[in-house]
Amino acid sequence: MRARLPHALLFHGPEGIGKAEFIEQFAQSLLCERPAADGHACGSCASCGWFVQQSHPDYRRVRPEALEDEPAEGEDGEGEKKAKSSKTPSKDIRIEQVRALTDFMNISTHRQGLRVVVLYPAEALNTASANALLKTLEEPPPGTVFLLSTHSLDRLLPTILSRCRKFALPMPDHAAALSWLQQQGVNEAEGWLREQGGAPLLALAAAESGSREDMDTLLKLLARPSVETALKTAERLAKVPLSALVSWQQRWLYDVLAFQLTGAIRYYPRYRSEVEQVAARVPSAQLLQVIKNANARKAVAEHPLSPKLFIEEMLLDYTACCS
Repeated sequence: MRARLPHALLFHGPEGIGKAEFIEQFAQSLLCERPAADGHACGSCASCGWFVQQSHPDYRRVRPEALEDEPAEGEDGEGEKKAKSSKTPSKDIRIEQVRALTDFMNISTHRQGLRVVVLYPAEALNTASANALLKTLEEPPPGTVFLLSTHSLDRLLPTILSRCRKFALPMPDHAAALSWLQQQGVNEAEGWLREQGGAPLLALAAAESGSREDMDTLLKLLARPSVETALKTAERLAKVPLSALVSWQQRWLYDVLAFQLTGAIRYYPRYRSEVEQVAARVPSAQLLQVIKNANARKAVAEHPLSPKLFIEEMLLDYTACCS
């Protein structure tokens, strides 16, 4: 496709499979002065050197502040410390970041080649920044390629989707993902991989985070729920990221439902007997309602009014279903 490359390509697939790394390497290959026969960047030319140092003049990366390791351009270390103390880094791609691309796209390229913009995760675009990006995609500057990635196509504007060439990136097969995790030195790689739904990068991050103890605290409550234990567990897990707690509960609920329907368990095989016991006593209709409630909580987990009350409501809702 390189002879007639689309101006915008959108790669979509499950979270934790390496989409961001893929489009970063794709961008480097497009800017490389001596790409290999298979299309990969050579890694040794001047362009590749600039890219690795994140200083290529024809490349821009747009992502939320929360994913950035360094202060934004123009900030010094002291400014960064003040910003960190005053507010939490944004998880959105802001309109200022998209508008900043205008000057970049209005100047000629450094070596008369392509100009490449990488943007991820695309679902982090808020309404204002998505509309600003749409204006650029509607009238793309010549010689400019946008590479986007997303976990959730349904969270993007239909008008943005219609202006991108879409490519699906699949989940790696279980054996390949497990082998890769073992090469990274992950202990209990099988369990971590299953608990993350087969996504190897999520499994690696979870293994390195040391979150297993918190996860087990929640799963033990889900296995043997009671009002008293739910309140104590909410207190204990008050500092755990809410999105992680909801995800752990969602996977438990799906395992219970899957066992009721097919006798299979996907995420928590090490809790098989507990899942079987819950599946035997909870009616499917009640279980589906709790799953629906969990899905609704997932949408607001990043912005709760009170984290502790959020967890208490989540656990008491589940406990009522199982009583």
